[in-house]
Amino acid sequence: MKKNAFALTLILVFICTHSFASPTLSLNDKGKDVLTLQKKLYVIGYEITELDGEFGEETQRAVSEFQEDNDLTVTGVVTNATWRALQKAKPVKGRKISDLKMVDINTLEKPRPKPVEIVTGDEVVPYGETFITVEEGEAIVASAKEFIGVPYVFGGTTPSGFDCSGFLQYVFRQNGYEIPRLADEQFLLGVSAKTSQLNVGDLVFFSTYMEGASHCGFYVGDGNFLHTSSSKGVRIDSLSNVYWKPKFLGGRKITY
Repeated sequence: MKKNAFALTLILVFICTHSFASPTLSLNDKGKDVLTLQKKLYVIGYEITELDGEFGEETQRAVSEFQEDNDLTVTGVVTNATWRALQKAKPVKGRKISDLKMVDINTLEKPRPKPVEIVTGDEVVPYGETFITVEEGEAIVASAKEFIGVPYVFGGTTPSGFDCSGFLQYVFRQNGYEIPRLADEQFLLGVSAKTSQLNVGDLVFFSTYMEGASHCGFYVGDGNFLHTSSSKGVRIDSLSNVYWKPKFLGGRKITY
């Protein structure tokens, strides 16, 4: 009996941990994940008039309002940070999913491709494409190395303290490029590449405290990467390091 109870506990923990580990969702997406999003938004008190599995302007507006209410960056795009906040949100008394009309999920079209741009800036970086030259990549890394020794600060985005993705965003911004804020969004940049195909300035990603891309850095050549370590701040480590090697998720080639 104790073994069965323990097994059930593990299953429940797994479900709670991963139930909202969904992909990035944005305007014009369709499917089961959007339907799950709409259900959650409705039961926690946001205006959703129909559970249709389509990420339209109404859903985008509800997402933006939720992000603002929870001190998240207001983008109208659902990434891991928004999913985690949604998971913690409590239902509003009296709100039932059965109150709304729900579409047959099997009638939904396949998800449409992600929009190319979801952030604003002078030079908005596109998803799924290379966007800097090899020479620019080397220059960006050279500027990034100037911050070696800057301490780690959770949520940090300035030279007084960086987290991993805040460091990348800051360095790119200093070099005239605007990239998304979070690691899982940054993982959509460039194209997938083996380590042997990476140039200085390309990006590397790791799966650490959660499933998917949760840590990131610049590839600096010779199997090394520059990143913000939570224990030692901005530093250079080896991809073959006993800690980082098993957590390596992959490289993203942004240079051409």
